Amino acid sequence: MEYRTAGESHGQTMVTIVTGVPAGVVVTQEALDADLARRQRGYGRGGRMAIETDRAAVLAGVRCGVTTGAPVAIGVVNRDWENWTDVMAPFGEASTRARLTTPRPGHADLPGMLKTSTCDARDVLERASARETAARVAAGGIARALLAQAGVQVFSWVERIGEATCGRIDSARVETALVEGSDVRCPDPQAAAAMRAAIDVARESGESLGGVFAVAAAGVVPGIGGYADAVLRLDGRLAAAIMSVPAIKAVEIGDGLGSAALPGSAVHDPIVYAPGEGYSRTTNHAGGIEGGMSNGETIVLRASMKPIPTLMRPLRTVDVETHEPADASKERSDVCAVPAAAVVAEAEVAVVLADAYCRKFGCDSMVDLLGALSAYRERIAR
Repeated sequence: MEYRTAGESHGQTMVTIVTGVPAGVVVTQEALDADLARRQRGYGRGGRMAIETDRAAVLAGVRCGVTTGAPVAIGVVNRDWENWTDVMAPFGEASTRARLTTPRPGHADLPGMLKTSTCDARDVLERASARETAARVAAGGIARALLAQAGVQVFSWVERIGEATCGRIDSARVETALVEGSDVRCPDPQAAAAMRAAIDVARESGESLGGVFAVAAAGVVPGIGGYADAVLRLDGRLAAAIMSVPAIKAVEIGDGLGSAALPGSAVHDPIVYAPGEGYSRTTNHAGGIEGGMSNGETIVLRASMKPIPTLMRPLRTVDVETHEPADASKERSDVCAVPAAAVVAEAEVAVVLADAYCRKFGCDSMVDLLGALSAYRERIAR
C-alpha cells in the first residue's frame, strides 16, 4: 500500500490516490473527516485554518463504505482557492499579485527555485507548503481503517513546544482522551499551559516555535518488516516516512539518542515467555522494533520539528532578481504546528504499517489478510 498526492496550497483541491488497498477495508466518512479535523486543530495555528473546513471527498475505490480492491482516490477541497483564482489558474496569463522573489531561510523556496530555474518562489512554495499534508492524512485514514480491523491503534502526543516540556512519557501511560482534548495535544495539563504561554510569547515577538512529538502503534504483532533486505527494515521505513513530513529534522525510535550513553544491559529488553501467549519483553527500550522488525511491543517513535520558517519579523535574504539584500517574504502562517505535525506523522506511520501487514498477510482481500493474521497469531503463541 502506498499513496501519491497532487495539489497546491492555494489550488482547487488536494488529491491523494492510495494504491494496494485490499478489498474489504471498512471506511467511514466520519473517521476520515475526524482525522482531517484533528490536523487542522492546535493552539498556534494561523488564519488559514479559519478559512478551511476540510472534508474527505472519496472519489473512487470505496463502495457502500467498503474498499473494492481498486485504488482509492480522495479529494480535499481548498476553500481559499476562491481568493486565489487569478494567481493559481491553470491557464491564461500569470498574475503577478502574489509573485515572490525573496526566498525564506529554512524553506524550500531557494533550493526549489534553483532546481527548477524559476524566479518566482510561488512555483515552489505552493507545493512545498504543509497544506499538502491534508492529502497525506486522508491517505492515512484508509491505512488506519485497515489497521483497526487488524487490531492496531496508532496515536500521538506532544512532549515539547519550544522550551516548555512534560518530559518523555511512557506510551502505556498516555491517556488519548486527554491528548485529544488538549489544543496542544499534551496529556499533561500543567505542561500544556506552559506550551500555550510559550506560543503566546512567540506570537507577540513575531517568532515561531518547534517541538517534539511522539507517535505510537499498539497491537502490532512481532515479525512485521524484515531483516534480510534493507528496503524492508521497518525502522528505516518508519523513520523515512516521518522525516518526509515538512519541518521534521530528527527521528528517534524507543530510547533513541539516549541509548548511545548507556551500557547494553540498560538498553536491551529481557525476553519472557508465557504458555498460550508467547514471547514478550519486560521493558520497551527498543521502541517495539528489533533487527528491522516489530517485536510485539508497542512501537514508539519521537520526532523533532524545527520552527516554521515564515516569520512575522523576517530574516534577511537576497532578492533573486536584483541580488540585493532584502527581508524574506511573509506568507500567512502558523506560529506553531507541532500538534498538527503529530497527526500527520500518525498518518505516515499508519501507511507504512498497513503496507507491511499487506506484504506479510496478503493484499487482495481483508478476509484473506485477517485469516492469515489469525493463523500467525495462533502459531507464535505456542
